[in-house]
Amino acid sequence: MDYQTITVTEAAGVVTITMNRPAVMNALDTAMRAGLRAALTGLPAGTRAVVLTGTGRAFCSWQDLGDRAPGTAFDLEQSLTEDYAPLVRAIADCPVPVLAAVNGAAAGAGASLALACDIVVAAESAYFLMAFARIGLIPDAGATWTLPRRVGHARAAGAMMLAERIPARQAADWGMIWEAVPDDVFAEAVAARAAALAAGPTGAYRAMRAALCASWTNDLDAQLALEARLQGGRGRSADFVEGLAAFRDKRPALFRGD
Repeated sequence: MDYQTITVTEAAGVVTITMNRPAVMNALDTAMRAGLRAALTGLPAGTRAVVLTGTGRAFCSWQDLGDRAPGTAFDLEQSLTEDYAPLVRAIADCPVPVLAAVNGAAAGAGASLALACDIVVAAESAYFLMAFARIGLIPDAGATWTLPRRVGHARAAGAMMLAERIPARQAADWGMIWEAVPDDVFAEAVAARAAALAAGPTGAYRAMRAALCASWTNDLDAQLALEARLQGGRGRSADFVEGLAAFRDKRPALFRGD
């Protein structure tokens, strides 16, 4: 399916959403933001995992600064409220895991989008750049929430204020992303990770995401209670029955993703 600025393909339960404006490093314009939201909220039946990636030499650069009528100014608050927040929410609320396959530069809001995903796999030649300070802005599209939770306050503050490139290998060492892999095996590594997610217990993944998000504000007792409630639901699932049977039979589990 083609949304003009993105391409959506599906194979074996994995939906790949590819940002496709390589001439401008996949900068986010109005059409691309709308396409991404539509793709994420309109996944076909049977989807078990989503891969978000880009074409060309970039994953995604920041907001397309030319995406406005000549002589008009950005209303940044309106744009973030009406365009970016719903897009980040669509990633967070996606019913299946979302893997960011960072094939190249992830800068500004592009870096924010990558960090909003559940798992980030990057090519070693890729980099992340919180470039906002270079034009007198603060990081947005959720980056002030996701980045410190991934790397801690000190590294988040340095990345935001100094606005320096963070190479993929350094990002992996920091715990900012899951892994950086050599460019020549990047596609295969992404495919393997996506296939593993697609074969996994989708319902358990949703519960994991809920528990992880709540852990930042819950005290220990509240988190223990949440774990009990979520685990109780999983204990009544067909995937748990299958997982136990597979463990006893010493075979791979065939999860239905309930």
